[in-house]
Amino acid sequence: MNGPEIFVEVAPELRLFVPAGRRDPADGLVTDGSSSLGHVVESLGIPLTEVGALVVDGRQAPAAHVPGAGERVEVRPVERPQRVPGAPLRFLLDVHLGTLARRLRLLGVDAAYEASDIGDPALAARSAAERRVLLSRDRGLLRRRELWAGAYVYSDRPDDQLRDVLGRFSPRLRPWTRCTACNGLLADAVKEDVADRLEGGTRATYDVFAQCADCGRVYWRGAHHDRLETMVAAAVEEFGDRA
Repeated sequence: MNGPEIFVEVAPELRLFVPAGRRDPADGLVTDGSSSLGHVVESLGIPLTEVGALVVDGRQAPAAHVPGAGERVEVRPVERPQRVPGAPLRFLLDVHLGTLARRLRLLGVDAAYEASDIGDPALAARSAAERRVLLSRDRGLLRRRELWAGAYVYSDRPDDQLRDVLGRFSPRLRPWTRCTACNGLLADAVKEDVADRLEGGTRATYDVFAQCADCGRVYWRGAHHDRLETMVAAAVEEFGDRA
């Protein structure tokens, strides 16, 4: 590019997206004189889903602003909790976030998940069609224009991923109300009605059951319940009263 030079200061939370050699705001950034500020920010590696405000010479500016010579730009992160207007808060997770999807469902959060790699265009199209916030660690996917809304998941550890999403979006938590396998809603089930789906030991040991209205999977408080209860209780204690 051979145009106006601007000076860009990126918030500390967003610097992981920017190559190390381009993080110093004292180093000017030469633009082409016609690209929008949003395009310039994306050229630094920052998905616009992660940008809260763009401040130019002390005043907030839209992503469509075309920066001029000498302007000083601040790139700020999204405010937390982040509100998503216009639709009930629902998520769509890409193929790499299966554990996070199951944990969100365990907490009663509407979390659709693609268990196979259907491709970026199809994921973005589903986000738009169903008005779901797409969660991904793929920066390129989050730059697709057809997305309805998106968010980068900052960790590769499921515990941290869950805290990141709950802290960022503050979804309403309704533990034990969704199927962790398919995201369908659970309803109380009479033991006799689901007996044909149970192993003999389970029928003899447990009396309280729930069943998914969509896929028919049956749930009960089995051997892993205490571990799951601990995880649910910790999430509710930290995030449950923020919705």
